Amino acid sequence: MSIDSLTALVRTIPDFPKPGIQFRDITTLLADGPGLAELIDQMAKVAGPLDPDLIVGVEARGFILGAALALKLGKGFVPVRKKGKLPGKTVGIDYVLEYGTDRLELHEGQVSQGARVLLVDDLIATGGTAQAAARLLREQGAQVLMALFAIDLPDLGGLAALEQDGVPSRAILLFEGD
Repeated sequence: MSIDSLTALVRTIPDFPKPGIQFRDITTLLADGPGLAELIDQMAKVAGPLDPDLIVGVEARGFILGAALALKLGKGFVPVRKKGKLPGKTVGIDYVLEYGTDRLELHEGQVSQGARVLLVDDLIATGGTAQAAARLLREQGAQVLMALFAIDLPDLGGLAALEQDGVPSRAILLFEGD
């Protein structure tokens, strides 16, 4: 299956969540068995040579892709969650959103000092959440080898922002323009 075929499996929903936004809905790709398998294969081609110790997925669709990628690579998986979702003692980071703040957390001690991690999520837009997740991992002493996404919206600059923060970043699919 080609990259163009994978791209065609992503549904665009106009004016969601507000007028003027073209929402890129990956759930249609996730529902297509061969498409999902190909996406994970493509991500594994990028991630495999890095030989990470752990795959870290960002809530919530990053859990789906991150867990599938971890399974394919034979690695462990660690979730980075929104505030208050984890039952044990957590470490976290607050970060600024367009209209307020949010917090990401992970279980204390789940990412060990010196762990080589790959950060995974479904989509990168402006990069704020991914930057916060990378900072949280680095604060725990992890080495963030790369941030890997299924979809990049390059006009919003998220990959460039991560690269500026010293996080090598890649995406499998690109949606330029509106």
